[in-house]
Amino acid sequence: MSDWSAKNPYKSKLTENYVLNGESSRKETRHIVFDLGDSGLEYKAGDALGVIPCGPPELVDSLLSVANFSGDELVETHLGETTLREAMSSHLEIHRVSKKWIQNLGNRLASDSVPVEVKIVQRTRVSTENGSLVMDWTGSGEGDDLPDGYEEIGVACDPMVALWNELTENPDSMEDYMWSRDYIDALGDFGNIGFTPQQLVDGMGRLKPRLYSIASSPEHEPGTVHLTVGIVRYSHHNRDRTGLCTGFLSDRCSVGETEIDVFMSPTRSFILPENGDTDCIMVGPGTGIAPFRAFLQQRDINGDKGQNWLFFGDWTEEGEYYYRDEMDDWKARGVLDRHDLAWSRAGNEKVYVQHLMAKHGEEIWNWIDGGAYFYVCGDKNYMAKDVHSTLIDICSEYGGMSAEEAKEFVETGMMKTEKRYLRDVY
Repeated sequence: MSDWSAKNPYKSKLTENYVLNGESSRKETRHIVFDLGDSGLEYKAGDALGVIPCGPPELVDSLLSVANFSGDELVETHLGETTLREAMSSHLEIHRVSKKWIQNLGNRLASDSVPVEVKIVQRTRVSTENGSLVMDWTGSGEGDDLPDGYEEIGVACDPMVALWNELTENPDSMEDYMWSRDYIDALGDFGNIGFTPQQLVDGMGRLKPRLYSIASSPEHEPGTVHLTVGIVRYSHHNRDRTGLCTGFLSDRCSVGETEIDVFMSPTRSFILPENGDTDCIMVGPGTGIAPFRAFLQQRDINGDKGQNWLFFGDWTEEGEYYYRDEMDDWKARGVLDRHDLAWSRAGNEKVYVQHLMAKHGEEIWNWIDGGAYFYVCGDKNYMAKDVHSTLIDICSEYGGMSAEEAKEFVETGMMKTEKRYLRDVY
């Protein structure tokens, strides 16, 4: 085993980087192959590859320009002293503003920009007569506590303070603000405070590796590791943006040239059954196909006798049928015994993988009752929850169990005791 790790990554280069989608697709999903060279890095089907990205140079330049710094200024980060440019390129995540950075503004807003509250009242009658006082009144001037004939017009407050108060007092507002803004946006809102280079980086999030499910068996193409990566692109506040690592891989990594820091992230649980005669049901829509491509390659190479059933889906067959030629070959050679496809935008009704599971519920139960492993990879917020519920329903309906018994069977029996219901969700 090699000593490469997140703290001591291997510098790899790409051998392939191309789009998997059809021309009609509005998605961008890439097949990316890394060269492991003489690294000694080893992996198995089911493992993940850690990729350490670099910040977008154009975003670093823009942020330095907005903050009026050269980038040569020295700052302290969690990795020690470095230049501001290096900190924002390789140490910190500048593509999205952090909660801690916003919260850190509080003391400086209080000391550097004290809000001024102004009460404006409108006089509606003459207050003096021949130089004599007509009305003698004292009060707070707040709410209805005003002299007769006067009304409150308004309150003026520093807008930076008002925004900061809203963000720090309302968790939903904070999440919404952070989700769509980077530090260029934040400086547009809070830049009047003024920042030293150190104040600018204090509270920024640390640059974190991204883990991607490996889409190849180590024996499929020795010395390489394959990924299936969905590229994130979006536009907010009149600026086009990308995901930090997906934009790095798609736009700034040239095949055979760019050095990319990587390391292996082994899994202890998301693995193939030790007995190759065991049947496997795999549910992996979208980029969730990645580990199942690796599984099928490995089962093919091993000559395993167990049956394989794959549920895959995405928007359309024309645009998002990833690895179609390989799937057709596996089906022709009997490696892939069952293959169900769900296209959510191909007709009047949205069809997802859980709908196809329900349609074939009795067959799925027969496989599970016979000892099959059940795998899920992909979105944890919606897809994995729906698949989980559907599996419980199937076990209840065809396994002769109550809803409570089926839930216990799936969540305790299959997942914890027998460890044959395995998930890789994100």
